[in-house]
Amino acid sequence: MDIEDKTLKALATSLNFRQMRQDLLSANVANAETPGYKTKRLEFEAALSRALDVDGEQSMKTEDDRHYDVGGGGFDALEPEVYDDPNGIVTENGNNVNVDQELALMAENKILYDASIQLLNKRLALKKYIVGAE
Repeated sequence: MDIEDKTLKALATSLNFRQMRQDLLSANVANAETPGYKTKRLEFEAALSRALDVDGEQSMKTEDDRHYDVGGGGFDALEPEVYDDPNGIVTENGNNVNVDQELALMAENKILYDASIQLLNKRLALKKYIVGAE
């Protein structure tokens, strides 16, 4: 088993991005009454999928010297996308934060964060077992 395997990198990256998403959702709730504030969203799943590229289908073929390798890119250059959510009902003060929706997204993100922690712990325990067996 490789010490620097994709699973550990993906789980660690996912934890970092889930923490960023939780912070962003918290900021949305905190700004629910701020005039003109637009709900922010953070997307990282597609970038993480490209970095994993488990089946090798998402990377571009660079058979010619003039081709640029813009495929997976690995985990080092991975950046989440933060954008203003255009959906939602805009109030008279220009704010479109739905507190109930944000709290539901926070709960969902927390569950996925906890699941990632459990997976990471199990993966590290497996590595510890393998090192102890040698």
